[in-house]
Amino acid sequence: MENKVLLDSELFTITINRLCYQLIENHTSFEHTVIIGVQPRGIYLSKRIHERLSEITGTQSIQHGILDITFHRDDFRRRDEMLVPSSTEIEFVIEDKNVVLVDDVLYTGRTIRAALDAILAFGRPRNVELLVLIDRKFSRELPVQADYIGTSVDAITGQKVKVKWKENDGKDEVLLIQSENKNK
Repeated sequence: MENKVLLDSELFTITINRLCYQLIENHTSFEHTVIIGVQPRGIYLSKRIHERLSEITGTQSIQHGILDITFHRDDFRRRDEMLVPSSTEIEFVIEDKNVVLVDDVLYTGRTIRAALDAILAFGRPRNVELLVLIDRKFSRELPVQADYIGTSVDAITGQKVKVKWKENDGKDEVLLIQSENKNK
C-alpha cells in the first residue's frame, strides 16, 4: 500500500487558520491565555498558531513558550541512549492562566501526560486545553483527548503519521506512512 497524504500544503494552512479561529472563539482577547508548544515537534505548530493569532487579532501581546518534557516522560529511564533535553522557554507566569498546550500528533497520550507534569513547575494554571494537528484516534493508552483537532486519522498499528514542516523539511505536509511488511 502506498503512503497517503492526509494534509497537503494548502489544507495544512487552512487547518491552522481554522484552529486559530476556534481559539479566538473561546479566548477572545488572550489576556489570560498562553500558548505553549511541546518539544520537540509541537513547537513548530505552536509558533505557527502564535504568529497567525497575532496577525488575525492584530496584537503582539499573546504569550508563547516552549516546553521540554524529557525528564517527565515515563520511559526516560528505560532508554539505552543518553537523553539530551531540549530547551524550555517560558518567560511568563502561568499561575491562574488558561494554558493551551500544542503538539503535532496525539498518539498514546503519554507525551501530554509528561507535559502536564512539566507545566506544574511553572505554577498552577486555571485550566489546560490541548490543541493538536493530528489525532490518532485508535492508539490511546491514557485518557487524554484534545480540545482542538486539526484532523483525525484512523491509523492502525504498523502505520506512522509523519508531519513535515516547511522550516525543517522544505514543505508543509502530513503523511500516513505504511510500514513495510517483513513477511514478504
